[in-house]
This record gives sequence, C-alpha cells and structure tokens, in this order.
Amino acid sequence: MDKEKTATRIIQTLQKKGFSAYLAGGCVRDRVRGIPPKDYDIATSARPEDIQATFKKTIPVGVAFGVILVVEDESAFEVATFRTEGNYGDGRHPGTVAFTTLEEDAKRRDFTVNGLYFDTQKNQVIDLVEGQKDIRQKIIRTIGEPEKRFLEDHLRMMRAIRFAAQLQFEIEEPTLNAIKKHTELIKKVSEERIREELIKTLTSAQPARGVRLLDETGLLKHILPEIETLKGVEQPAEYHPEGDVFVHTLLLLEGLSHAPIELAMGALLHDVAKPATFTRAPDRIRFHGHDKLGAEMAKKICKRLTFPNAETELICSLVAEHLRFKDAFQMRVSTLKRFFALDRFDLHMELHRLDCLASHKNLDAYEFCKKKLEEFKAEPTPVRWLKGEDLIHLGFTPGPLFSKILTAVEDGILEGTIRSKDEALKYVEEQFGHEKKQ
Repeated sequence: MDKEKTATRIIQTLQKKGFSAYLAGGCVRDRVRGIPPKDYDIATSARPEDIQATFKKTIPVGVAFGVILVVEDESAFEVATFRTEGNYGDGRHPGTVAFTTLEEDAKRRDFTVNGLYFDTQKNQVIDLVEGQKDIRQKIIRTIGEPEKRFLEDHLRMMRAIRFAAQLQFEIEEPTLNAIKKHTELIKKVSEERIREELIKTLTSAQPARGVRLLDETGLLKHILPEIETLKGVEQPAEYHPEGDVFVHTLLLLEGLSHAPIELAMGALLHDVAKPATFTRAPDRIRFHGHDKLGAEMAKKICKRLTFPNAETELICSLVAEHLRFKDAFQMRVSTLKRFFALDRFDLHMELHRLDCLASHKNLDAYEFCKKKLEEFKAEPTPVRWLKGEDLIHLGFTPGPLFSKILTAVEDGILEGTIRSKDEALKYVEEQFGHEKKQ
C-alpha cells in the first residue's frame, strides 16, 4: 500500500468538501530531506465533527484537541484541525484549545523542522517558520521562545535531543540553554513518555550522541541516574585503555546505529553495576559479580521505565550473560550449545563484539563462537531421547533426581556421546542405577 497516495486521497476528499488540508509535520520534514516518510499526518480546517462525517471509519483519539484518526486502506492517518493551545498547567496538556488558521497552527508546534506543511495540489512546501532553512543548516530550533515551548510540554526537552540524534542535527544554542535551565522539569513527566523518547534516541542513527546530549544538558541524572554514576569509575588499564566506565559505555554505543532497543538498552546497561562492585584487589581492579547484579539493576530500571516484560527479559539476559564469552574456550560442548541456545543469541554476539571493540579490541572469543556456531549448524538437530516416564519405567522414583538425570543425558546428546534412545537408557542404568530406591 502506498501511504502517500492514501493520505493524498484523504486530503482531496476534504478539499472537495470545501476544507483546506495539507500534509503536516514529520512527513514533510522527511520529504524535504529526500527521505521516504514512514507515516503521514494531515492538518486541516475541518472540525472534528466534519472529519467524522466525511469518512466512514474514524477513531476519536483526541476530539478535544481536534485530533481524529481516519482509517483508510487498513492504515490510520492522524487528521488534526488547525488549532492554538494555551495554559499548560501540567507541563503536558493545554488547558485551552481553539480551532484556528494554518498560520496560528504553525506557531503552536514544537520545532521549526516539524512546522512545515505540504500542499499536494500545488506540489509545494508551506514554510511559515523557516523550517527549510534549519533543515539545510541541520539545526534543531524551537518555534518561538525556547523556554515557553519547554514550559508548555516538558518532554520537548528530550524530543529536541531525540531529533538531534535521529536527524544528526545540532541543537541551536538558545534552545540548548533553555533545556539546561529547565532539566528538573523532566521529573514531572510520566515514565511512559520518557521511555518512548529514550527508545527513539537509543535506536536512532547516533545513540551515543543522544546520551552525551542527555548528559550535557543535565537530563541524564534525572532519567537514568544509574548511568550518571558510571563517570569516574576507574577500570584496569590492560583491559580498558579507553578510560572509565562511562567513557567505555559511550564508546560501545558509538558502534550502534538504528539498533533493536533490546541491544541498545543492553549496551547502555551492561556495566551498570560496576560502581557498586568496584574493588581494588592486590593484583588489579575488579568488579566481581557485576554481571548478575547488573541484570538485577537492569530489571529495576526497565520496570521503572515501564518496558514490556518480553523486552525487559531480553535486556536483562544480555546484561547477565555478557561476561560468559571469555569462558567459551573452556566450555564443554554441551555447555557451549546451551549458551548458543539463548534467546536472540545474535544480539548477545553483537554486544560482545562491540564490548571488545570499545575496550581491549581482542575478538578471539567472538571469532571462536562464530566458528563454533557454523560447525553446530551443520550437525543434525539433537533429539531428546528420554522423558520422565522413561525414568519411571526404569524404576526411578519421581523427584529432584529426575532433573539431574535428564540434564546429564542431554549433555551426552549435545556432546554426541549419546546417539540413540538405547544408548540413553544404557547410560542412565550405568551412571544412576545405584540411586534407584529399593
């Protein structure tokens, strides 16, 4: 489905009813940049009730704010009435909304790069805020006074940083200074909204730059204080010549671009427990148990930021398992295969590779695992020869011993020493027969 054609058809339908209607916001910005938009929003003079009366399927997601979803060709398009807003009492929602003109609608938007419209009839951009100039100069700038924009909606401070990371633009100085002045206001924003902006920043083209901007402005200490504490935490120079844990984490993030959020969060949090586990032993600095404690901390952070359970589980697994690669050379085949069976092991591999490149640059374990993965792929899929009922038939009494026996048999299967059910049964009798209860 061509979303642009569908959006244009919606616009034409509104125009035939006597309303003005244009593409608006991010989709126009992307068009100006020569990038195909993912979504298309529409701004119109039509009131919400007019929009609902014009289209067969609509969803009233924000009637009070003049926002209606129009569903066409199995896709939803946000159609919003030109409006002005005022009296932001809660730092998010306008206390008053008035339907107005295109010119006034442009003034209430956040950044100039998002304040553009596109006339599909004339095939031209309508630019009332010098947004095209800022796109050419690669600048993020608020429409109107920066402080006013951020006092209206505090999340716009994070949005400025997100757009800088996504678009690879610079934040102009007055806008940046206004963010620095009002960082504490971010504490009034819900964790859900913070999470969404953080996700977009970390999965952008420049996640490391996004985190640096969060730090530079002072927002980081409010939304992720655990990352702030990584600063100045010394590491053993022979393994981490790059510097402290914060520097290392940012270097690791430098290797990411448009990464899955689980990998990005895993990268950000993989060493989050190093400050809490720092010890200066006689031989060198150590961080004993920082992988396991890190997974616990990651779980709390993800819960605080209201990440879904499935994402949280994978993020915590990436943190918990990131040190195991160093032991791969000594692992039994069965242990190695179980390690490779971790959910999304490709992300575990990538985190390890980036971790190495951001520190000692030794990729021996990575290459070893990569080679073994290819070898194991060529092997037939192992069959689980025995189940609990087989052990009962052999005369074993159900209990904790079952788990021990089945794990041992699985080890033999994975290592290739047990190749049939008969061999599995023989192995159990030989190794565990003496543990049958008489």
